[in-house]
Amino acid sequence: MISETALTTAIERGVVTADQVTILCEIEGELASASALGPRDEERLRFVSGFGDIFVTIGLALFLTALGYFGMAFGFSGKWTITAVASWGLAEFFTRKRRMALPSIVLLVIFAYSVFSAVFLAFFPLELAARASVFNLAYVHPLALAAGGVAGAAAACLHYLRFRVPITPAAGAAAFIAACIGAMGTLIPALFETLVRPALFVCGIIVFALAMRFDVSDPDRLTRRTDIAFWLHLLAAPLIVHSLVSGLSEGIQPTPAMAWAILGLFLVLGLVAVLVNRRAILVSGLAYAGFAFTELIRQSGVSDTATPLTLLALGAFVLLLSAGWQWLRRILLSAMPASLTRHLPSSGLAAS
Repeated sequence: MISETALTTAIERGVVTADQVTILCEIEGELASASALGPRDEERLRFVSGFGDIFVTIGLALFLTALGYFGMAFGFSGKWTITAVASWGLAEFFTRKRRMALPSIVLLVIFAYSVFSAVFLAFFPLELAARASVFNLAYVHPLALAAGGVAGAAAACLHYLRFRVPITPAAGAAAFIAACIGAMGTLIPALFETLVRPALFVCGIIVFALAMRFDVSDPDRLTRRTDIAFWLHLLAAPLIVHSLVSGLSEGIQPTPAMAWAILGLFLVLGLVAVLVNRRAILVSGLAYAGFAFTELIRQSGVSDTATPLTLLALGAFVLLLSAGWQWLRRILLSAMPASLTRHLPSSGLAAS
């Protein structure tokens, strides 16, 4: 293993570039993880390399929060512009030089959201700017959403070209989806509320397909592509699940038939999660499964214990599924054509 001092000296003497050193260190970390940690098909993510990551993240949160407060002197857009510039500058040290995992993720999210917010508020009607929120559609201006989304996606692309943080493609995809939804609301406002859910579902499917492309290109999950795929799955899952479940339950009172339909959908999503060996889809559906299970318990006349029974059932399901995950994968994959299973992430069939 080459020491940090030797690598730094090599950069100073022009033997290698800083980008090449970063790539070499990432490859070394990936190979070390592959040989030292459990089965290859487990979802392994590098969030924290030491307590220093947590310590730096706390410092970043304190510093950027205070900076944003003082930045309000320049207005809403000015506040977010200053935060974006500061986030990029801090990433030059903590991401590009120190290669700290958790601070890099936090700085990317803050940078992308700050650029999005700065442009979003710049296009937002001034009298509503104080109440503007992308989390409340009552206060979303479609044109502002489209402009902010385009700016956020462009910022994510620039950030990835510079720092190569695995979460960046997912952040860029989220911003691009916001731009598409905003453009739809701007061009066809009369149909916006009708089309927004199907549009989000289609976007979720596209992001899922993109995530699978990264997964298929790295079935043993040894490279950076598996981390990129994880974040894309984490974005795709709520888009797909929320669009489907809200479509089932909108405008009607909870009924046993609706609850069973949601549980059936949850089962289908669970099978997909097992097949592609990604738990994000399943996690995104847990809340809806809990809601459906609670309604079934209440309909049976034991509403006093509906919540603890729901928690007990969901907890038992998660634990049992976790314990038998690979066993269930082997059963499902053995029943599928080999032409398909060889493209899926580490099937584990050889272990059987």
